[in-house]
Amino acid sequence: MKYNYLNIYNNLIKLTRNKKLYLNLEKDDTFSERLIFLFFHFALFLKHFKKSVPRKNLQELFDFVIRQIELSIREIGYGDVSVNKKMKDYINLFYSIVEEIEKSDLSNNENKITLLKKYLNTDKNMDFYIEYFNKYRLFLTKNTLNIFTKDILNLNF
Repeated sequence: MKYNYLNIYNNLIKLTRNKKLYLNLEKDDTFSERLIFLFFHFALFLKHFKKSVPRKNLQELFDFVIRQIELSIREIGYGDVSVNKKMKDYINLFYSIVEEIEKSDLSNNENKITLLKKYLNTDKNMDFYIEYFNKYRLFLTKNTLNIFTKDILNLNF
């Protein structure tokens, strides 16, 4: 089955654009902050679907998402050298988030708090973020990958 990677990406971006994430963060809504939230959504997404979706398809999705991020950086106006440096930094950040999510016991709220504090660089409103990502993980368990391949979903957590 060929997945519609653009719709999956767009649905992940829609989750990332949730204004509540930034209101509770009490920081500016910047490209880098949005990427951190995209990486959290995407890492949890990959963790959930890695057992039910062929590795090849997840790799293709990963490659597609990375290409989209690179295009976004270029649209912001960075030059080739800056794009390469930024992409290296962002990919390392993503791998770090994936590694932390894989090794953490996400059923334990203390582990979630530690993880979120590390990447969000704040200790405010942690209850909101824990509840939000719990609802997101629950949403993932109640749905299949096919729901993400449809048009942009109405995702409210």
